[in-house]
Amino acid sequence: MPQSVRVSPLLIGAFLALYLIWGSTYLVIRIGVESWPPLMMAGVRFLIAGCLMYGFLRLRGVPAPTWREWKAAFVIGFLLLACGNGGVTLAEHAGVASGVAALAVATMPLFTLLFGLFWGNRTTNLEWAGIVLGLIGIGLLNLGSNLQASPYGAAVVIFAAAAWAFGSVLSKHMPLPKGPMASAAEMITAGATLLIGSALSGERLAHMPTAAGWGALLYLVVFGSIVAFSAYMYLLKNVRPAAATSYAYVNPAVAVMLGVVFAGETIGVEECMAMVVIISAVVLIGLPQWRRSPPQEVVSTRTS
Repeated sequence: MPQSVRVSPLLIGAFLALYLIWGSTYLVIRIGVESWPPLMMAGVRFLIAGCLMYGFLRLRGVPAPTWREWKAAFVIGFLLLACGNGGVTLAEHAGVASGVAALAVATMPLFTLLFGLFWGNRTTNLEWAGIVLGLIGIGLLNLGSNLQASPYGAAVVIFAAAAWAFGSVLSKHMPLPKGPMASAAEMITAGATLLIGSALSGERLAHMPTAAGWGALLYLVVFGSIVAFSAYMYLLKNVRPAAATSYAYVNPAVAVMLGVVFAGETIGVEECMAMVVIISAVVLIGLPQWRRSPPQEVVSTRTS
């Protein structure tokens, strides 16, 4: 990777896609679950997006995953998308505000560092400080009225962040397909798993989704899953990983603002304090990454 990157309209557009699109998906998920059963919506979203990406890659000559790679994609897709994104969808369906869900998910880098210890990853003092600060932020977040009003939603959204983090760390040790084909295979297997979970849990469409519900699904498939992911892959190739993953502390602010303006959500003092603490923790954790050489492979670190 070059030491300096020329600032181009494409580069700026890629950052805006991550900050605005991924930040907005939390509000769009909330809109969607008003019409769709939560697991069904997440399953349909990922199955359609995965099939579209898979078909596009195959048309471009990318080889199909081997059976061994499909099995690895299933494990990682289950952790990242079925448990991670599916958990966020369930939490918002249970009444957790979209901004609070985004803020809870921002704790994912803390769990990533903790799980990395099991594989012998070394953690700097600055990163340890970020972990401690982030845990304090989680405590403050749980003092707020949003999560106290829905203990089930609080548990699910924190579990979602932990599952995504564990899947991200584990993926580096799994024989996944190369490049974007890994994400396509993960979305296909996770989408199928979520739909099976939807059927087993008794989810049913009581009525056809509203126009807003269909619009939310379309937005999540096209923009949330395909456009934003392509922008993320572009950034991973052209900027430092810490810059590419900077959405982790921008998305919560975007999600909170959109939730307050368009969904009438309210954020209490405790949650505002938690936002400052958690975002500060993620910045602390990210600082050492700016000084490290970029790794061979970087895994997407988000759940929405």
